[in-house]
Amino acid sequence: MPAAWTFAVARDDLARTTLVDGPVPEPADGEVLLRVDRVGLTANNVTYAVLGESMRYWEFFPPEPRGLAAGQGLVPLWGFAEVAVSTVQGIDTGQRLYGYLPPASHLVVRPVRVDATGFRDGAPHRAELPSPYNAYRLTTGDPAYRGDQEDLLILFRPLFFTSFMLADQLLDNDCHGATQLLLSSASSKTAYAAAFELRGRGPRLIGLTSAGNVAFTESLGCYDRVVSYDDVTALDVVPTVYLDLSGAPATRAAVRTHFGDRLVRDVAVGLTNQVPNAGAAGEVFFAPTQMRKRTTDWGRDGLDHRFSDAWHRFASAAAGWVDVETGHGPEALRAAWLDALAGRTPPRTGSVVQL
Repeated sequence: MPAAWTFAVARDDLARTTLVDGPVPEPADGEVLLRVDRVGLTANNVTYAVLGESMRYWEFFPPEPRGLAAGQGLVPLWGFAEVAVSTVQGIDTGQRLYGYLPPASHLVVRPVRVDATGFRDGAPHRAELPSPYNAYRLTTGDPAYRGDQEDLLILFRPLFFTSFMLADQLLDNDCHGATQLLLSSASSKTAYAAAFELRGRGPRLIGLTSAGNVAFTESLGCYDRVVSYDDVTALDVVPTVYLDLSGAPATRAAVRTHFGDRLVRDVAVGLTNQVPNAGAAGEVFFAPTQMRKRTTDWGRDGLDHRFSDAWHRFASAAAGWVDVETGHGPEALRAAWLDALAGRTPPRTGSVVQL
């Protein structure tokens, strides 16, 4: 096997990066070695880094066993990996799976709850972390998987899961009685996927975006109206839920001033720049909370069925909304990270890296 490598960032300066080589890990009994194959980089990954301390994202892939210095962190990614070595019955070499992966060539996991759909990583350091991030789905047991849609799954699936759960929570609560939903960062994948799910099922959908992204956002057909951030005051003052995906304090201030007591909810949904927005919002949306509720309501199979149906509807449309740019190797991963961090990735571009 070739040498392993790991890409890390400084937690206190996310633009300062490190690439280190090392030996390929050897799995112990009860462990499986995954070879990370293909991953995506979006604003969602920047969110993981910005909120790494408060939301414990840094803890999923500890840097210590990888020869990294203190203060460095591994930004979690989503993508596909293959089983390189297995010591676990029911998991075979060569199987392909989708899940939460490090920016590295390899990952050792300790599978538990192994079945035909996949497994969960039962590594002790992940036991107290949010469980949805610990699931690894085998492509052979995943109703959402199609081989010709791997890049769409890489780029959109984790975002679409948030969007799907956000739309579901809003509909589950009758959209809090609002007559319009206002989404900031409307050109972002999470925002327009949520709008896709909500379109025609309740309140009017208004997208807020930068002036340069208005035309792209309108072209999606997900919103009833798209306006630039400077035009908030042109919106009707009616009962409104603000879904903040931008984290921009000036936008929140403008929305609160304009809508006043007609702003019935102010909800933080991640962020797409480096200004944490959770503290200033009225509430924070966390997809795993709604997922747990729906797992209780519908059962795991029921949730999987509803999600996969929604995903296939969305993927058919999203294929025409994104231009996939594929890089190769760790240096391409570094470049894609720095572009996403600096906000240089156009909304129509999807960055995928073949490792």
